[in-house]
Amino acid sequence: MDLHESYMRKALEEAAQAAAEGEIPVGAVVVCRGKIIARAHNQTERLHDVTAHAEMLAVTMAADYLGGKYLNECTLYVTLEPCPMCAGALAWAQLGALVIGAPDPLRGYSRLVPPVLHPRTQVLTGILADPCLRLLKDFFTRKR
Repeated sequence: MDLHESYMRKALEEAAQAAAEGEIPVGAVVVCRGKIIARAHNQTERLHDVTAHAEMLAVTMAADYLGGKYLNECTLYVTLEPCPMCAGALAWAQLGALVIGAPDPLRGYSRLVPPVLHPRTQVLTGILADPCLRLLKDFFTRKR
């Protein structure tokens, strides 16, 4: 199995946990030097915190694990394209690489100009996009 797909499946596990908790199903994992150092899912409802997105929580955990604020040697795998807030945090963290499952044409960072991410951050999109989108669609279908 492709390494990117393997890590994205871990992010999908986090997203499924979010859905089970009634949260919008977005999951994230941070990988550094071949090891998962942080795992998170959306917790905005649970924590009553609009900033408790999977990416924000994962970045905080990863920085704590590494003992520093820069994640330039890390890759973040996330099931849904980050919003502008999360992309801004990723830029400040100088994230090495970002791997995205599904695009978010309505709220995703990529619709902004100029680009928000750090100029050295490598971006790969569409990894397991179908299962990432399916989880989101199923969640919102059940909510409605």
